[in-house]
Amino acid sequence: MKYTVVPEWGNISVSRLGMGCMRLPTTKDGEKTVIDRPEAIELIRASIDGGINYVDTAYGYHNGESELVVGEALKDGYRARAFLATKLPSWLVHEEADMDRLLDEQLKKLQTDHIDFYLLHAVNKSHIANYRKLNYQKFLERAKADGRIGRACFSFHDDAETFLDVLNDYNWAMCQVQFNYMDTDNQAGLSGILEAGKKGIGVVVMEPIRGGSLANPPESVKAMMENYPVKRSPVEWAFSYIAQFPENRVLLSGMSNMQQLRENLKTFETINDGPLPQEDQDFIEAITKAYRSRVYVGCTGCRYCVPCPQGVCIPDIFHSYDESYMFDNFGHFKWFYDECVTKGTDAGKCVECGACEAQCPQKIPIIKHLAEINKRSA
Repeated sequence: MKYTVVPEWGNISVSRLGMGCMRLPTTKDGEKTVIDRPEAIELIRASIDGGINYVDTAYGYHNGESELVVGEALKDGYRARAFLATKLPSWLVHEEADMDRLLDEQLKKLQTDHIDFYLLHAVNKSHIANYRKLNYQKFLERAKADGRIGRACFSFHDDAETFLDVLNDYNWAMCQVQFNYMDTDNQAGLSGILEAGKKGIGVVVMEPIRGGSLANPPESVKAMMENYPVKRSPVEWAFSYIAQFPENRVLLSGMSNMQQLRENLKTFETINDGPLPQEDQDFIEAITKAYRSRVYVGCTGCRYCVPCPQGVCIPDIFHSYDESYMFDNFGHFKWFYDECVTKGTDAGKCVECGACEAQCPQKIPIIKHLAEINKRSA
């Protein structure tokens, strides 16, 4: 396992690979899906035995069960061997007292007296506005002063402009962002990561494999990798791209079984820090283009087509549908589309009024595509 000494975190030595506890092994309990506790505890402890010393969870993971299982896993001396990160559920903070109440609840669930990295979870425009109204900075300072948390951090899901606004709002120790070679311009993006580095704020990367999508490429992309002179697995390509940026201190992986853990531990024995050779950079760019050439609709997400008079979430449907083509994963789109049906924002609500097509700068045949998507998804 490779480690990095992080000056902004007090010169502590942190494993480059972090154990994400959002996708722990599960089992059925009647109609409910729950964490397979014995297997999950074994997996978390095996990750620490394998050299990982950064364990990441959150209040909402696995319907609130993840923190309980992590607390059990860190018994028997494992807590002293790992830096623990968890997150304040931003959507449950409605008044100032909620922040202390939720943190104290999390400490009990995790069976610890302190959390090394405490993150405001999934910060976006509305969440940071609410936090400011409720004096979040005073809460973080108080929690640091009384020892309940070690470092104040945030995780992020919004646009680059909002990321910079949040980044400059407080003396953060760390930010956690989604980043991979397909998402260099999405959310915080590479520009945000570089800006965090300039400010001395360490970065933890989530979704380095894009929820597993980059681990199982379509045949055309797989053939490109197999024919390239440098032999790396799809996962190795994804991790290697991210690891070359020194701002990225920890790369999280939400591992679900021992095989994934063993493969990732092996990858991080040899993964290189520092820039990849130009040939490899060019190859990753070629892979990215190959993925993007597979899109069906080609919507850029400008959102000129919304609001739709019938409430159809046109750009979101097109984005998810194109993703299913890029990564050859229609099952994920079906899950997304079923949610749209539940909310009444699906393509079946289209009455072909044409308001969207009149506004589309790309002249996409929106009505036609919506009908096709709805028919395929029915």
